Amino acid sequence: MIIEAEIINQPYSGEYEERIYDSESPWNSQNWTWIKFKEDDKNEWCGQFRGTPRKVSISSIYRKGLVLTSDYLYEIDLQTGDILHLEDQPQYHNLTTAPDGSFIIADYYNVERISSDFENKEHIKSPIEMDMIEFKEWRDDMLEFTCDEFLNWDRHLVMIYDNELNEIMIKK
Repeated sequence: MIIEAEIINQPYSGEYEERIYDSESPWNSQNWTWIKFKEDDKNEWCGQFRGTPRKVSISSIYRKGLVLTSDYLYEIDLQTGDILHLEDQPQYHNLTTAPDGSFIIADYYNVERISSDFENKEHIKSPIEMDMIEFKEWRDDMLEFTCDEFLNWDRHLVMIYDNELNEIMIKK
């Protein structure tokens, strides 16, 4: 089972066993992302994903991983490394895994949560309209992130997402 995943530069030919993850689309870019996977038996291999690299995150609780590129959001089975779901032309720019195993994703304006079902993304309400969301770090069950208030770009805020309460608040 996959226990770690990280974005790497293109490896040398033969450095790792490689798998290519691609989907035919006229909208595909010519860019690729390489992810090095480490399994619990210490085996390492590399996945090549269509699109410019953005983020990768795994959830050992749900035994799934998400790979976010400019072209696709891939959901990967951590047992087999197979694609479970694929979303093309994603608007997401940030991705992280919460302590409960759910995935938290964000585009420039919204934050969403993916628990066990990839198809059912849950929108997380915010006290303000946000722009330029950027995840920073987890502290226990709280994700700190920054954003600008939409249409008030001089107001740069630090926000907190409380995973237990499933709500966003402005950090005082």
